[in-house]
Amino acid sequence: MSDFKNHKWDFGEHKPHFVGRENRKKFFIRRLHVKKFVQMKLISTKKLTFAPIKPKNKRIMQLKGRRESTNVEDRRGSTVKKATGIGIGGIIMALLIAWISGQSPLTALTQIATEQMAGGQTETVQREFTAEEQRLATFSKQILAGTEDVWAEIFKQNGLTYQNPTLVLFTDMVQSRCGNADASVGPFYCSGDQKLYIDLSFFTQMQRQLGASGDFSYAYVIAHEVGHHVENQLGILNKIHAQMNKVSKTEANHLSVRLELLADFLAGVWAYHDNKRFGSLEDGDIEKAIQCAQVIGDDYLQKKARGYAQPETFNHGTSAQRMKWFKAGLTTGDINGGNTILNCNYSDL
Repeated sequence: MSDFKNHKWDFGEHKPHFVGRENRKKFFIRRLHVKKFVQMKLISTKKLTFAPIKPKNKRIMQLKGRRESTNVEDRRGSTVKKATGIGIGGIIMALLIAWISGQSPLTALTQIATEQMAGGQTETVQREFTAEEQRLATFSKQILAGTEDVWAEIFKQNGLTYQNPTLVLFTDMVQSRCGNADASVGPFYCSGDQKLYIDLSFFTQMQRQLGASGDFSYAYVIAHEVGHHVENQLGILNKIHAQMNKVSKTEANHLSVRLELLADFLAGVWAYHDNKRFGSLEDGDIEKAIQCAQVIGDDYLQKKARGYAQPETFNHGTSAQRMKWFKAGLTTGDINGGNTILNCNYSDL
């Protein structure tokens, strides 16, 4: 009976961790590692357009005839407005109305607090999407469908049932169960609603600002976030988060690296089985995805941003680590290889 079937991927002597304020919430965000680079203000955070990528840099995966997932919320026509706080006068008025209508004041206060925590209102704005935006939307739905098929089969083979996540496409800002987020956060997975969120302009950002291009690089991004969903389905995410406040910041960073490398590995496992089914990869596709893994490594981003790296602050893994474990999943397709990431000495990652 495999470790996967029992989904008891233990953590050895390494206590679970996580980093950042979002990890102290009841629900947690896992994201690809580009936000930190944006925060350092060495790249533009202006709204990106979907300019066509030069043909010599563009590698198109062979997805013709592939189905599109229906587990998608397209919110690209919606804009989230930040909430404005309600003053003391508004609170008194709300309580007065509650008293007149016979409603409990406590219920009224709870409702006010809930509305404030929601963080904003959603306004739908009609606009036309470019051909490139539509291509990327269709592409994302096809890749998500591929992850659904692969993970459903792997889970079934091991006596488990895979629950599909939902992909949310948004523009500029979005509301999730984990809170509001803007496009600078990059793609992320929220365990609270089991949804992955992507502003499609991120793919243009990858190509322009990090030099990572090609459809398989974009597929890797989606598969990485789905990898966090797989971690969540297997109970790994909650086990790690449950311990994150019990360890030092350095230990927390180390465990965060393990989660990210595991998501990279699982993205590789998906790619192995997806390509085995459809033969959608061509020469050069894999190299593009590995290049993407390289340019989102902690050491690469920190050196590019400030000229040096601080290993004790790494929480997503070095370029070498991310490439190593993505390739490990891609070449073996064996889910149980994830045990090594969770149990080996940190120095052996």
